[in-house]
Amino acid sequence: MTAAALDLSRIAPGFAEPVRDSQAVFREVMESVARPGRVAQLGFAAAAPHGLSRAAGAVALTLFDFETPVWLDPALRGTEAESWLRFHCGCPLTGEAGQADFAIVTDMAAAPALSAFNQGDAKYPDRSTTVILQVEALEGGPTVTLSGPGIRTTTDIAPAGLPADFWAQLETNQAQFQFGVDVMLVAGDRLIALPRTTSAQTKGD
Repeated sequence: MTAAALDLSRIAPGFAEPVRDSQAVFREVMESVARPGRVAQLGFAAAAPHGLSRAAGAVALTLFDFETPVWLDPALRGTEAESWLRFHCGCPLTGEAGQADFAIVTDMAAAPALSAFNQGDAKYPDRSTTVILQVEALEGGPTVTLSGPGIRTTTDIAPAGLPADFWAQLETNQAQFQFGVDVMLVAGDRLIALPRTTSAQTKGD
């Protein structure tokens, strides 16, 4: 499907003020990356179409463009969310997780493992996939203790709706730094960044 083939009347609007809004989202995202575990509030961003949280949509409008291949969860393919992303971001879509600059995952249990996404390489370790993972909520789940750069000692988070092996995957991801993916957990209009430098310990580890 190309932008020219889209029914524009059915595509929801993006940012009301693209420059101002994208700058505001970028600042929130960068602050969250610098301070893992911090909850970014993106309630000012545009509402996204069904299937995408407001926070996921805001990150996409800010960071996706025609040079960033995006892997979409199968549940989003062929939907209004896909059309919205194509129209507003111009991003090419890829079915190969290892080719993606960004990925939007709505069901981690059915998605590829974090290790299947682009891990970066020796020349360009920063060119790995950023995985935007939609969860049920950013609280109410098992408590996880984060540590690493940007965290003074430790900080606790408790996102809900993640599969049991997610935190083990994240630890494996952190252990291979400088390679590895960066993760953003999003729910509603809120976001927590988990860069590849962050260590996560579940209770009992």
